[in-house]
Amino acid sequence: MIPINKPWLGVEEKQELSNILEENILTSPANNGGKRVQEFESSLREYIDVKHVIAVNSGTSALHASLLSIGVRPGDEVILPSFTFVATANSVMAAGAKPIFADINKQDYTIDVLDMEKKINKSTKAIIPVHLYGHPSNMNEINSIAREHSIYVIEDACQSLGSTYFQRQTGTLGDIGCFSFYASKVITTGEGGAVVTDNDDVAEKLKMVRNHGMIHGYDTALFGLNLRLPELSAGVGKIQMKKLDKMLKIRKNNADVLTDGLKKFEQIQSIINLPQETADKKFNWYLFTVNFKDKNQRDLVKNHLINEGIGATVYYDPPVHKTPYYNNSDSLSVDVLPNTIWAWHHVLSLPVHPLVTENDLHKILKVFENCK
Repeated sequence: MIPINKPWLGVEEKQELSNILEENILTSPANNGGKRVQEFESSLREYIDVKHVIAVNSGTSALHASLLSIGVRPGDEVILPSFTFVATANSVMAAGAKPIFADINKQDYTIDVLDMEKKINKSTKAIIPVHLYGHPSNMNEINSIAREHSIYVIEDACQSLGSTYFQRQTGTLGDIGCFSFYASKVITTGEGGAVVTDNDDVAEKLKMVRNHGMIHGYDTALFGLNLRLPELSAGVGKIQMKKLDKMLKIRKNNADVLTDGLKKFEQIQSIINLPQETADKKFNWYLFTVNFKDKNQRDLVKNHLINEGIGATVYYDPPVHKTPYYNNSDSLSVDVLPNTIWAWHHVLSLPVHPLVTENDLHKILKVFENCK
């Protein structure tokens, strides 16, 4: 089986875990976190070039903590795409606010700026653009609109560590950025996440939010939860960061092989559209996502890939607003979102993670050949 994603773990991670177990310090309630948490935060801070990194126990926690840190509360609205993992919307609900779903564009599946702008009103507290599949959103336009309306921008960069927009790392472009280090992500801590910001006040609030609102002992000053990242997870993350550049290079090489092999299906046979980087947007190739002109052809290829043991996947099936919870909610009103529905029925993601071999890539391409 060639899974859609698989963590690349080795001897160094195992040794780090062994060291932590030997030291017998598995976590820390300190405001600044434990030793490994601080080391992991430092490596992230240097890599993405941001002032503050606050590690937490999941990407969902990163999003939730971010919303709490800027004072999102009941009565507020937060605009986000429906074409994303449900955690983006769930975090808004957890903060007591109302998610307002915007459509996406067909080029890279990120939030449609025009539709987003139409949905801003006096209750809008924040916008959460999602850098889906590692594709950067149109941050210049989003930030400009947000500033005009005095609302926050929280980047959902959970899938985009290593992606850049005008040579700046995603997650550092808005007011706050959120990353995930789940087992399928570009680097992993097993479960884990991080919030990044250049705002000193927000950073201090985030440290408190991840630790029950405390600074020193039992001095809770604002609402928080236990969102701390354990030392075991941070230790794995610290080692993973050392491999990040190499892993990104392998992902890009694998994506280049698929691009070269699938070009004829795009240019000659007009069956699919391939992901395209631009001068201002560079991908981390978290996923290699194509779209098919015909849904039936998409399903045919997907089923053949799965039958051959290749973990081709439709992200997201269904989009958030079509899941049972959100679809049946009386409190939410959702527009048609035509591009979101189109993407749901036409996209397919292929594995390009570092453990995919050259033979695996040729196996994927052969399935396309046999299905043409």
